[in-house]
Amino acid sequence: MAVYTHLGAEEMSALIARFDVGTLVSAKGIAEGVSNSNWLLETTGSDGRGARFILTMYEFRIELEDLPYFLSLLDHLAARGCPVPRTIHDREGNLYVMRPAQNAGSGGEKALALIEYLPGVSVSKPTAGQARAVGAELARLHLAAADFRATRANGMGVAEWQRLAAACGPDGLARINPELAQIVASELPRLAAEWPAALPTGVIHADLFPDNVLMLGDKVTGLIDFYFACNDIIAYDLAVTHVAWCFDQHDVFRPDVSEALIEGYESVRPLSAEERAALPLLGQGAAMRFAMSRAWDWLNTPTDALVTPKDPMGPARRLGFYKANPGIFA
Repeated sequence: MAVYTHLGAEEMSALIARFDVGTLVSAKGIAEGVSNSNWLLETTGSDGRGARFILTMYEFRIELEDLPYFLSLLDHLAARGCPVPRTIHDREGNLYVMRPAQNAGSGGEKALALIEYLPGVSVSKPTAGQARAVGAELARLHLAAADFRATRANGMGVAEWQRLAAACGPDGLARINPELAQIVASELPRLAAEWPAALPTGVIHADLFPDNVLMLGDKVTGLIDFYFACNDIIAYDLAVTHVAWCFDQHDVFRPDVSEALIEGYESVRPLSAEERAALPLLGQGAAMRFAMSRAWDWLNTPTDALVTPKDPMGPARRLGFYKANPGIFA
């Protein structure tokens, strides 16, 4: 989440009037994340009791034709008891609305969606208990999505890592850190050649970092930001979550959190022998994916955007850890 496009009070109020949620009381930009503009809204509520929502404007890395997949998936999972926010449909039943074209001078026509606000906070230093709960909820998500009929290819798969690496170029990667350029040059071709093709697939979140999980104590109250969700290797989603949760701010591996995350996941959906054997490689791929997207963001984020680009060296170093320590998943 972030804010790239700035909306005035009158335009924001007019947009919210297209939903049956009362009138706008306040709107606050949310700085976390990298791909969309987001605001926390307070309205009078349809019943006059007040209500909170998240408004998202889709900026980049998201195609308009993908929105029905993302937003319908939220409704599908919420209906099956997963802790995900429902989509608020507009007065005509649409999943999203378009920003009017007459505002082209301030950014042009863009899609916006309103979703349910969920309570909870994102943890910065997850405990083993919290990781265990997240693992279990991730597995429940995978099972609940098994009958979701829509499909979407992973737009951040191996081919996109390669494209981003080429777009950044060796010189651009070296400007970020010479070590990054060396890691990409040596590891990306190997990962592309070795990437597994025969593991179980299904709907995955693909971006379950701690800032995309809301918690109260050890209870997961919200899984949010599904805008990288897709159909891909199910165990890859666990690997992505492992990259995101099992290292501290200095990229030091946390074995207790790792063990708890996997235990929590397998308490709901046990891994096959093939999936477990693939986790070291899947972890390396997940680390490469985030190193590449962060490198591109580092080099291309507008200076006036209300967002702080994330350092690509964190996931790059984690890639090296997975390669050197495959036994952590045994």
